Amino acid sequence: MTPQLVSGTRQRAEQVSRDASVLKGPLKGYHHETYVLALPDGSRTVKFREPRAEILWYDRRCFRSEEQLLRALKGHVTRIPDILDVAGMSMQGFIEGRTLRSRRWAGRRVTDAVFDQILDLFREMVRITPDMLSVERRCEEKDRPDDGDTDGFLERLIVFIEDNVYTKNSARFAGLFGELGIEYRESFARLRKSVSGLRRRPFCLLHADLHRKNMVVDSQGLLWAIDWELAMLGDPLYDLATHLYLMRYPEDQKNRMTQEWCRVVEGIRSGSSYGWENDLPLILDFKRAQSVFTDVIRIALSLHEETSFNRVRRLPWEAWRLQKILENAAEPLGLDRMRSHSEITSALTRWLRTQDQSMAERVSSAPEPDRF
Repeated sequence: MTPQLVSGTRQRAEQVSRDASVLKGPLKGYHHETYVLALPDGSRTVKFREPRAEILWYDRRCFRSEEQLLRALKGHVTRIPDILDVAGMSMQGFIEGRTLRSRRWAGRRVTDAVFDQILDLFREMVRITPDMLSVERRCEEKDRPDDGDTDGFLERLIVFIEDNVYTKNSARFAGLFGELGIEYRESFARLRKSVSGLRRRPFCLLHADLHRKNMVVDSQGLLWAIDWELAMLGDPLYDLATHLYLMRYPEDQKNRMTQEWCRVVEGIRSGSSYGWENDLPLILDFKRAQSVFTDVIRIALSLHEETSFNRVRRLPWEAWRLQKILENAAEPLGLDRMRSHSEITSALTRWLRTQDQSMAERVSSAPEPDRF
């Protein structure tokens, strides 16, 4: 039997925990390899994690360290992971509970208790202004528009997608995007035109990734917000739009969240919801367009990592997913003709075949190892 390889991250987690039998993981997560471990004295449970090597970042990061940010937010945001210093490292306390994703909410509806606590989280974040945080930033100065410049804020997010998602990966994916009807210059020009003209709103802290897997309900029914890695400072309406887009609320609960969010943020900082009737649909259009560029790459790479059998099994479903994603973004990206399910399936199949051929050529051209 072939021995199972143990990753370096797991080995280091075992060293910290001193008892491999109590180590849990790796947890599911794209950006990090994460393990849950009990501290040697048994006092706390923490998360030990390290960034995965050679992954694609689909979202811009603003702060240098999530742990530094969480330390700075202590006392400002009620239920977030605390930070413990363990073996010379900063580790997040593990939140015991269940994510909203793991609970089978009927019709994607959340309970009133959860709904109200999400509003409380927005209330706390809108209080936190850019001048209140001295946490080290990783984004460049040009990615920090003046307070209230919502157009500039969204433009820098478009630039990130254009430069770091599309252009950076164009050698490998431009052909696939083209077959799906995404033309580089035309699509981005249309997107910019579609979402321009936002009203000014005072900036605040944004979680920027507030979906069901990033909210944990503990045994007492209290809601905790986790995974602050994509947090940023910017347009408060962007945080609402991202939340609505990711949560997929039933229509009546989506409308209620929008109205209650406006009431809550206006009660804290006047003007935070200004122009939402016009701007919320525009920012949602941006999120739909963003999903095209990220999900085409995600789905293609995911299929490429599969065995031939699993590819055949998954292709129809993944092609259907891409068809819906493209349809949702047709207006902001100016897509004139929707590709059919069979066309998308064929485009993915051709891309996979090309990738397989390229990999085979690299293997055949690699020098043979020296033999002694």
